[in-house]
Amino acid sequence: MSDESQTVIPSQAAISSARSKLIRTLPAQGLGIEHVQKHLQEDLTPALSNSSKSANYYGFVTGGSTEIASYADNLVTQYDQNVQVHLSQETIATDVEDAALRQFCDLIDFPAEQWQHRTFTTGATASNILGLACAREYVLSARGASVSVDGMYEAMRQAEIDHVQILTTAPHSSLGKAASIVGLGRSSIIDLGLFQAKHNFDFAALEEALKRPRTASIIVISCGEVNTGYFATSEADMQKIRRLSDTYGAWIHIDAAFGLSARILPRDDPSYRALVGGVRDIELADSITSDAHKLLNVPYDCGIFLSRHLELATRVFRNSNAAYLSTSSMGEIASPLNIGIENSRRFRALPVYASLAAYGRDGYREILERQIGLARSIAEFIQSTPGLELLPRYPPSFAKVKEQGISRIYIVVLFKATDDNVNERLVQRVNATRRIYISGTQWDGNPAARFAVSNWQVDVARDLALIKEVLLGVLSPE
Repeated sequence: MSDESQTVIPSQAAISSARSKLIRTLPAQGLGIEHVQKHLQEDLTPALSNSSKSANYYGFVTGGSTEIASYADNLVTQYDQNVQVHLSQETIATDVEDAALRQFCDLIDFPAEQWQHRTFTTGATASNILGLACAREYVLSARGASVSVDGMYEAMRQAEIDHVQILTTAPHSSLGKAASIVGLGRSSIIDLGLFQAKHNFDFAALEEALKRPRTASIIVISCGEVNTGYFATSEADMQKIRRLSDTYGAWIHIDAAFGLSARILPRDDPSYRALVGGVRDIELADSITSDAHKLLNVPYDCGIFLSRHLELATRVFRNSNAAYLSTSSMGEIASPLNIGIENSRRFRALPVYASLAAYGRDGYREILERQIGLARSIAEFIQSTPGLELLPRYPPSFAKVKEQGISRIYIVVLFKATDDNVNERLVQRVNATRRIYISGTQWDGNPAARFAVSNWQVDVARDLALIKEVLLGVLSPE
């Protein structure tokens, strides 16, 4: 395409040119503001992707930025608040953060008073770190020990625990990273997915794992799985997991980086029954991860963490012996630096506050329904197109799954080319058009491709026409 503004990713020539013009050594005198402004605009920005600006960027799960969120983010930079201590007489920043998180709880139908540990993070990875840090403290404090006071080794010795295990299905890679950071280790993660439905729990195996002697357990639920978008639970599964957790003293954490938005779908619409069932009763969890920079469509980086256990979180994250960090009031708003990782924090709440207020529940529902509509239309096109195959495959015994069909599709579409030679280069050829962008992945040991529809500007008819044109083009002989 000749109009570079309509492409999703820059050309290799633009990237090479920008790379060659990078200032890699510090100028002695300085180049001046106007010179550097021109350098940024003319040399560097042509080599940036339009991942947020374009509705046709389908890589990873990348949201855009609504107009009001972008406006608010400019104010964030202009006023440059450090949202760490609740200083009620000096700035309203922490009040805005509290209001934004209360709006978010309203959006997903979570009573804020039951989720008093609410905070913004840099993203789902940081939120998963918070979840595992809280879970680690919880499962050992139930046995009279404290990781936050004595450290992992001594706490496990006092609790007479040999292992802390993380029981999950089809986990996102960030869970392993979080487990490594909090000292549980990647090998503590045990995948208990069913053989032919990897995202669903094998409940018999789950209970057997929970029974292990001298072992504390954290249950992590994927909502939804990164390659398919499928949810780990449905119908009454969460109630069953809650009962098992209460019986064996486990903590339940939900990784709902992009799945949590399904809570806003109409519950009486049969076309969303599988999705609504996937988030049913997730309020029974102890903690939840979500990403505002995904389906809320606010600028990077902005994650959300919710937990029922504020006092426990304060034990884990508080700044001890630092009088200068004390809050000016003992009101209901907790100082963010005592309930999360960072002491220095960008005013991430303002774009969330602005976008939620501007769109409301109905506005965000309409955006999500468009995104789901496009994803399902893509899936139907793939199903009906020779040379393409919709994934995952299910055996005939999975009658319910097959009956649900396209209604299981959320915002992620997994597929492959049926010709192995075409499939090897499918993602590369699609992305080489620069008209749309998709992610590559692996499924059942083979290359696969993945659409993730998450931009607020989606137009089903317009975008589907472009996607059809690109996919049919790459299936043609080179």
